[in-house]
Amino acid sequence: MSDMTNTHTLPATGRQMLNKVPEVTVFFWVIKILCTTVGESFADYINETLGFGLTNTTIVFTTALVATLLVQFRLRKYVPGVYWLAVVLISVVGTLLTDNLTDARGVPLAVSSVVFAVVLAAVFAVWYARERTLSIHSINTTHREGWYWLVVLVTFALGTALGDWTLELTGWSPGTAILLPAGLIALVALGWRIGVGPVLSFWMAYILTRPLGANIGDYLALDKSEGGLALGTLVTSVLFLGAILATVIYLSVTGVDRTERQRQEALAG
Repeated sequence: MSDMTNTHTLPATGRQMLNKVPEVTVFFWVIKILCTTVGESFADYINETLGFGLTNTTIVFTTALVATLLVQFRLRKYVPGVYWLAVVLISVVGTLLTDNLTDARGVPLAVSSVVFAVVLAAVFAVWYARERTLSIHSINTTHREGWYWLVVLVTFALGTALGDWTLELTGWSPGTAILLPAGLIALVALGWRIGVGPVLSFWMAYILTRPLGANIGDYLALDKSEGGLALGTLVTSVLFLGAILATVIYLSVTGVDRTERQRQEALAG
C-alpha cells in the first residue's frame, strides 16, 4: 500500500503549501503502528501507573497536542519530527476520548463505536463536499490540513472503540487479538492490489492500524496471567518511542518519505 492515495484531484484554493503529509511508503505504515501502540501504552502508564487519572491525563495530552498542531499548521511543508509528534499525541488523545466515554461516562463500546463511525462519515462527507478530494496527496492548504487532522483524530477514537469492543465480544487474549486487524489489513491491501479505490483503501487501513497497534501494546505490556509478555506500559512505551525517534531521524536525514516536489526544493537549496 505504498502509493494507495495517488488519485487525480481538483486544484486547491487558499494558502498554497507543499504537501503537508509524507509519502505513503512502508515507513509510513511502520511508524503509524508504532504511534498507535504508544497511544495505548503511554496513556495507560500516565493514567493508571502514575495515577494522573483520566481527566488530568486528557488535559495534559490535549494541551500538548494543541501546541504541536499550532506549530504544524505554521509550517509550509512536511517536517517529519513535527508531523509524527502530532500523530503520537493525537493517538493518545484519541485513545483518551474513547476511554473517557467508556470509563468515566459508562457509554457502551458498541454505542461509542457507532457514534464515532457516524462522526467520521460526516467529516468525510463535509470534507469531500468542500474540497472534492479525500486524498492525502492534496494536503496543501490550511483548510485541507484541518480536515485531515480532524479525520485522523476521529479514526484513532473509532479504532480504539472498535478494538476494545471486539475484545469485549470475543474474550480473546491480547496475542490472538492481533490477528484480526492484521488479517483485515491484509485483505484491504489485497483489495487495493486488485482495484479497490486507493483513497478508500488508505483510510480503511488507517483505521485498522489503530486496533492493531493497541493490541500489540496490550500483548507486550499485560501480565503473563492476562496473556501478555509482562513488559509493562513504561517499558513498552519507551521501546516504541525509541523506535519512533530512530525512524523519524532516519526520515529527516534521508528524505525518503518526502514528495518529489519537496525533494526538488531541498536539492535546489
